[in-house]
Amino acid sequence: MSNMTPKEMATRIGGGLLSFPVTPFKADYSFDEATYRSNMDWLCGYDVAGLFAAGGTGEFFSLTAAEVPQVVKVAVEETKGRVPVLAGTGYGTAIAREIALGAERAGADGLLLLPPYLMHSEQEGLAAHVEAICASVKIGVIVYNRDNAILQPDTLAKLCERCPNLVGYKDGIGDIELMTRIYSKLGDRLTYIGGLPTAETFALPYLDMGVTTYSSAVFNFVPEFATQFYAAVRRRDHEAIHAGLKDFILPLIAIRNRKKGYAVSIIKAGMKVIDRDSGPVRPPLTDLTEAEMAELTALVAKLPNALPARQAAE
Repeated sequence: MSNMTPKEMATRIGGGLLSFPVTPFKADYSFDEATYRSNMDWLCGYDVAGLFAAGGTGEFFSLTAAEVPQVVKVAVEETKGRVPVLAGTGYGTAIAREIALGAERAGADGLLLLPPYLMHSEQEGLAAHVEAICASVKIGVIVYNRDNAILQPDTLAKLCERCPNLVGYKDGIGDIELMTRIYSKLGDRLTYIGGLPTAETFALPYLDMGVTTYSSAVFNFVPEFATQFYAAVRRRDHEAIHAGLKDFILPLIAIRNRKKGYAVSIIKAGMKVIDRDSGPVRPPLTDLTEAEMAELTALVAKLPNALPARQAAE
């Protein structure tokens, strides 16, 4: 079990860049533990404030309730306390509690509570869902405001009163008015995380609203770029930010937007581009086409030190 208190975890992750490592699969879609260990050790060599095992980019939605703690355990073992490890949990309340407990036993420092499966519900029901997960564990919990789980400021405030280990709020909808109202009501009671797909595009305006960190999916395969971009955001270097968006992030988004599910698929593809092949995405997602892989390779090649030496020489 983690030795980090919920508050300590929240403070740590709020001070730097976050990322969601991919979950490597073999050709038969089974968990590729050896590749995952290698990837986690490699990522820990960069300036990252927290890694989310079995999160959205880690294909939480395609993992079984038993696989999530397995993935988390490997992540904890391989990071060796160098960075906080947080785990995804979700689905219905009973399943989310089961996964949360398994992740806590596996040594996770915190949890990201993803939206419940399928159903839309009232604020009272969402609050009961969040409170049940918080009550089931001692580690810190971050709620992910997204899709069918949009907590309003009053609901979130009441949850913060009842749940001391509710320490984080991740925004995945981009509603600036809602984000402003939440921050105005709760201030530094929570750590705020930018969680929109390709969060780099929203990083600077969100920083001005008190969102000091965000989850960078591209950190998986271009960690140098991701950390340098984050540093530019924190120092409000508009020129560097706009260059990074124009030269890499926006062209990446153009490929990502071609097909549903590519927000995850393109990150797995990026791992292959840099010779850290982490296997296919599990169905119902689909992998990039060969032509799209070539486009992504050319895009990454424009970044300094992004490709392995043998590829860069080709």
